[in-house]
Amino acid sequence: MHLRHIVLPAAAAAGALALAVAPASAHVTITPDTTAAGSYAVLTVSVPHGCEGSPTTKVAIRLPDEIYAVTPTRNSFWETDTVMKRLSEPIADAHGNEITERVEQVVYTARTPLPDGQRDTFELSLQLPDAEGETLAFPVLQSCQRGETGWTEVAAEGQDAEELEHPAPLVTITAAEGGHGGEAPAVSTDADGGDGSDDDGDGLALAGLGTGIVGIVVGGLALARTRKA
Repeated sequence: MHLRHIVLPAAAAAGALALAVAPASAHVTITPDTTAAGSYAVLTVSVPHGCEGSPTTKVAIRLPDEIYAVTPTRNSFWETDTVMKRLSEPIADAHGNEITERVEQVVYTARTPLPDGQRDTFELSLQLPDAEGETLAFPVLQSCQRGETGWTEVAAEGQDAEELEHPAPLVTITAAEGGHGGEAPAVSTDADGGDGSDDDGDGLALAGLGTGIVGIVVGGLALARTRKA
């Protein structure tokens, strides 16, 4: 069989695959390092292109109502700002402190516009709500030198998300890891205030020491026999 009979169909298939993947990869996306309910996560928002060829000048990320605080990661190419929103009623955080406002948006303004052919990412450190099964939307407004694109569409019930032209990045909350909602697991203590693991640790240490001593003795005997031989 001639080589072109193999190469041409393969190239055509690869081209079709690229066309199928391109629209999805062109969307503004968000990637969590964890989705566990109540856990602390670093969410990475990716902007892969400009607005119909125009360089990006600003990226505004709106946070879901369920999230109150966020720590943006510094990006040397962008100035970072947060937009606060006053709560209708104060709430108490896990430490009993009163919260009267929340971070509504994180805004990145480009020091130098991001060219259309390049991508950049924006990291947000935050605590996910304890809401297993809930899907959170992070709408993004991408402003460019010419025009802007709002990545704000959310599929209605029964609607195919692939039909959306400018879908909002989504994060679906999964079950809490270890059932602790992202908090450190409780450690049982004994009467002396220990964590109950000292005895086991000492036993393992002694067992390891004994094994090491046996190895040294056996090695010494083998060396002595070799020298006699």
